[in-house]
Amino acid sequence: MLRRAYAHGIELHQASAESLPFESASFHAAVSLWTHTDVDDFPVLLREASRVLHAGAPFAYIGAHPCFVGPHSRFIAAEGVPTLHPGYRRTERYHGGPAIGPDGLRARVGATHLPVGLFLQAFLDAGFQIERFEELGTREYPYVVAVGCRRLAERA
Repeated sequence: MLRRAYAHGIELHQASAESLPFESASFHAAVSLWTHTDVDDFPVLLREASRVLHAGAPFAYIGAHPCFVGPHSRFIAAEGVPTLHPGYRRTERYHGGPAIGPDGLRARVGATHLPVGLFLQAFLDAGFQIERFEELGTREYPYVVAVGCRRLAERA
């Protein structure tokens, strides 16, 4: 995908989300999609996003719902009612388990789970003011959340 973007004259940078190659306060807005389950230390990613944003800049996040997606919740294709298993409060990286379908992505590549409290606290600790939290979709049990926030003038 990077090669395709370069071919169209789009400037892109490939870098670790935990160590962005940009000066502080370089951007007026940022978006992160589906990352908190795919990095080992989501709070570090958020602190780095906060660092590169101007004070007052918006930051939008969309990703898996911490309550219903993870090693504790069998919710294949987000259909029906999740079946809950022990382990909701564990924050380690997981590969499979009783709640993970054997043929799904998480069985193959793993993921990291954060309970909803630690997930939201990570935004606050990074210096964001949360303006909106939504459980997206119309299903009885949502599998996607969105967080809208702004970079505070001074980080906590």
